[in-house]
Amino acid sequence: MNKEKARKTAERLVSKMTVYEKISQLLYTSPAIERLGIKEYNWWNEAAHGVARADTATVFPQAIGMAATFDPELIYEIGCAVSDEARAKYNQNVRFGDRGIYKGLTFWAPNINIFRDGRWGRGQETFGEDPYLTSKMGVSYVNGIQGDGEYLKAAACAKHFAVHSGPEYTRHTADAKASLKDMWETYLPAFEACVNAGAAGVMGAYNRTNGEPCCAHSYLMEEVLFGKWGFDGYFVSDCGAINDICAGHHFTETKAEAAALALKKGCNLNCGNTYEKLVDAYEEDLVTEDDITEAAVKLYTIRALLGEFEEKRPYSDIPYSNVNCEKHRELNLAAALSSAVLLKNESGFLPMRDKYGRIAVIGPNANSVRALEGNYNGRSPEYVTVAEGVRRVFKDSAISVATGSSLISTRGGDGEELLSGALAAASDADAVVLCLGLDSSVEGEEMNYEADGFFRGDRTTSYLPKPQIKLAEAVCDICDNVVVLVMCGSPADLGEKVNKAAKAVLHLWYPGALGGLAAAKLLHGDVSPSGRLPVTFYRGDAVLPDISDYSMENRTYAYSDTEPLYPFGYGLSYSDIEYKSARKVSEDEEKITLAVTLCNAGGYDVNEKIQIYAHFTDTRTATPKYRLCGVKTAFLPASCEKTVEAEADKKFIKAVLADGARVCPDGEITLYAGSCQPDGRSVALTGKAPLKVRYK
Repeated sequence: MNKEKARKTAERLVSKMTVYEKISQLLYTSPAIERLGIKEYNWWNEAAHGVARADTATVFPQAIGMAATFDPELIYEIGCAVSDEARAKYNQNVRFGDRGIYKGLTFWAPNINIFRDGRWGRGQETFGEDPYLTSKMGVSYVNGIQGDGEYLKAAACAKHFAVHSGPEYTRHTADAKASLKDMWETYLPAFEACVNAGAAGVMGAYNRTNGEPCCAHSYLMEEVLFGKWGFDGYFVSDCGAINDICAGHHFTETKAEAAALALKKGCNLNCGNTYEKLVDAYEEDLVTEDDITEAAVKLYTIRALLGEFEEKRPYSDIPYSNVNCEKHRELNLAAALSSAVLLKNESGFLPMRDKYGRIAVIGPNANSVRALEGNYNGRSPEYVTVAEGVRRVFKDSAISVATGSSLISTRGGDGEELLSGALAAASDADAVVLCLGLDSSVEGEEMNYEADGFFRGDRTTSYLPKPQIKLAEAVCDICDNVVVLVMCGSPADLGEKVNKAAKAVLHLWYPGALGGLAAAKLLHGDVSPSGRLPVTFYRGDAVLPDISDYSMENRTYAYSDTEPLYPFGYGLSYSDIEYKSARKVSEDEEKITLAVTLCNAGGYDVNEKIQIYAHFTDTRTATPKYRLCGVKTAFLPASCEKTVEAEADKKFIKAVLADGARVCPDGEITLYAGSCQPDGRSVALTGKAPLKVRYK
């Protein structure tokens, strides 16, 4: 069904409603209208990394882990699997008359905000700090979720529009001040890309941006989203954000005025209940029936595109057996394997193979299911923790398991009573797999929780909690062969002693239900690590801009002067990949195509993540140190040479002026192709410099 036909269906249905019935349809809990044969519909559903909050589903790696794959094609496959499961579950929900929350087909994902500050608790839900990578991953996920059939398989929603990335504790009152340059260079590109890709929805953020609430914004909504971009999908508020216009931002005096303002700016749907006050707003002539009708028509157009009003619903033949089916479990394992980033591997300590007869798996995340899940998650029928994964993979080794410490410092202490058991296990082991990190109880969306290193969902430092550092240092004193696995959704600094003493460090993010099996396979050497960092890792004692400062000055790899612990785009493998040559082969208005010749001189098959960066200068404006503008996954068998074509997106090889305009740089442009960015720290860590391709 095309959009024109869907809108006509919507107009026909809405025309039969009273004005008060129309208003009722603008809340996320849209009630049934029995006299018209319209069923109730709950718009709220989540799918950041799998169908969430509705019992059984495949739990894929958290979004930041998906970003670490640097593989948009893989993310598209995940999106397809998610929407398959969404339809399978929806078909049964309808069959049994369950139309409640988290049971519909309108998913409020992906989160394409920029992870500009590694301390932000919700950064784990994003695709990292780079606008190009976020755009590519966001579009792939949207396309996978929505499908390419006559009807939407499910409806994606890009959030949170716009200029939103913490801090969590002020999001209902804060004003994120951003220049037009920063908005158009960093904060808006992914939204524009998802709108151009046909995303069904856009969700507004809680905060104000440059003085106006994001769910009632003259510039962002009227001028940019609906004007310049021509967005014709639906706009939904974040949950409670319309109430914030009045109660948090004090932008209006009453809730009725807040509701009227948001509706007139283009917010069609209220997650919350403030739109109940549209009754008052209508009766006080703050809004017209035409305003209400247009919002209802937009919402019903989406419902029509999903096939809700068809005699035979589309995709009704997708069976419930698709949920967490074998195909999706295989994809989930592949995603977890691809997302892990090998940060350190001293003297080729990994892979471990079967060299160690006794292995101790130690740490608060050794047996943690919560550390596999992240947040905004479903529930898997099966979880494989690291301890269980090591047991399954290292079948000829004796495996011991110990917790060692609490996850964080609490009033009850640091878990000191657990330390001696862990040290006993470590002293008796030939090698230790040390499982550290966080989980969604301390890192995530707006919390009341405060502790050393944490503040209401956000972090105050990238150091891991002190109990874990203490455990790690003690274990490294006892055992020489220690590999650290970190599960968290953000950068992590293990401290100077452990950074130096650990033989290897593998960052797993929140790796999904099968993350422990993936970790064990990587440790054993069944697969070579291929993940890359989608966010810069700074040292725990680094002096960073205030988290509430939205200027991009001294932020991310593009503008920061702070030396990182590990740079954006960094990640090691078990093989030796040589970039032999790179040259331009073609060019059009949108892209530059490079032919890159690589040689796998090592003994392991690898999925090499080719990264293309641009360096350019312009006399009119500040330009990034480097800007990622292309990614390509190339499978290279051991001892194989291959030439691969990789595309650079010209949009990200342009300078952004103070007014937000993108222009061709008036200085030199140089492209780089390699396994990391061209900065000195990346080259020093990998020992390899990307190839330079002179462009202009």
